[in-house]
Amino acid sequence: MTKKLWGGRFRKQTDELMESFGTSLPFDWRLYRADIRAGIAHARVLKEGGYLTARERDRIVAALREIEAEIASGKVNSTSGYEDIHSLVLDRLAAKAPELAAKLHAGRSRNDLVVLDTRLYLKEELAEIATLIRGLQGALVGKGEEYLDLVIPGYTHLQPAQPVLAAHHLLAYVEMLARDRGRLAEAGKRMDLLPAGSAALAGSGLKLDQKLLAELLGFGGVAPNSVDNVADRDFVVEVLSGLAICGMHLSRLASELVLWSTAEFRFVELDEGFCTGSSFLPQKKNPDPAELVRGKSGRLYGNLQAVLTVLHGLPLAYNRDLQEDKEPLFDSIDTVKDSLAIMAGVVSTLEFNRTAVARALDRGFLFAPDLAEHLVEQGVPFAEAHRAVGKLAAWAVEGEKEPGEITLAELKKFSPAFRPEARQLLDPAASVRAKKTIGSTNPGMVKRNLAKWKKKLEL
Repeated sequence: MTKKLWGGRFRKQTDELMESFGTSLPFDWRLYRADIRAGIAHARVLKEGGYLTARERDRIVAALREIEAEIASGKVNSTSGYEDIHSLVLDRLAAKAPELAAKLHAGRSRNDLVVLDTRLYLKEELAEIATLIRGLQGALVGKGEEYLDLVIPGYTHLQPAQPVLAAHHLLAYVEMLARDRGRLAEAGKRMDLLPAGSAALAGSGLKLDQKLLAELLGFGGVAPNSVDNVADRDFVVEVLSGLAICGMHLSRLASELVLWSTAEFRFVELDEGFCTGSSFLPQKKNPDPAELVRGKSGRLYGNLQAVLTVLHGLPLAYNRDLQEDKEPLFDSIDTVKDSLAIMAGVVSTLEFNRTAVARALDRGFLFAPDLAEHLVEQGVPFAEAHRAVGKLAAWAVEGEKEPGEITLAELKKFSPAFRPEARQLLDPAASVRAKKTIGSTNPGMVKRNLAKWKKKLEL
């Protein structure tokens, strides 16, 4: 077993089972680039403080870059027998420059280093996730433009409610994803403070220029409380929460596409590249990727709950329990990245079935709200208009009366206030054009929103 950073206090070897139980290298392995970057910046700060010569600093920096290349190439891997990524990097440095490796850890602890590494890692991951969210938003906007003229049934309680433009419906998910990007960006801003210099919990007595270190590592400032710095995992919880909410939105989109692709709806046809078959049913074309995205929302919620449970009641400052934040965090990041990429592919390749959509628009008397508002325009109180159109809808549904077949005379049987133009509202395109409020499915507003999002997303 490799030499430990803390071995001076101990006379006995660590129990073999404890070695295996306690190692975090198999999962914190992915922090190696952040750890190398932190080490290079720390060497420069130690030089400025007078603890390293310029030559020593340069030798450490060169050796750390060699180690990074070795890890990236697979020469050194996650089965190397180290306790964690920090131990691996320092031990590899000791193999290259023993007298310098002993100096590099001055003024820092794994307690503040792991927080620093995780924040550096998350900065890069959140930027990549933001790009993937933009990609899915772009696919939704593109599909909305492709079917800008298509009117589909809108649902409440999964019952036909009102006609809406397909583009308007898809833009609802664009708005959800925009909030996801915003939440993750806000979490990124709150964690944009350097925790280094906190050491184990009380800070360091060495002359460490933390402002220089923050500048070298791209942080906006220095975190103000050393105890909080090493104990804090709020930034992990915030990211996990943002990812869980994003996963919930992806699940809703996935579920809707699964529903719309059923034989009962047939609103959309999913590309075969994003479907699978059955080992027993030759005829099947299953929307498995969408179902998997829907199912993976559960693990995102579980990861958030797991870390909240670890932190619950945990005394300050650092406790080894905090090691349990990494696997849920990394899993959620991987899950959301994969889900975003998959859903972008599903959306960009699907096709709407105009015939099936048109048939569905004839069911459920979707124009009832338009007729009620028409009566309001004629001075009829809304409650009275609601009752009259409700009776009309019941009559039409029971008599299997197609909306286009209803005459003005028949409308007037339910309210004498109906005017000839009321019959024009019994058409999906007229229904959406009749909307006037901001944020509605009015075609002009939807077209402007598509243009707005194209500009925002630089499509």
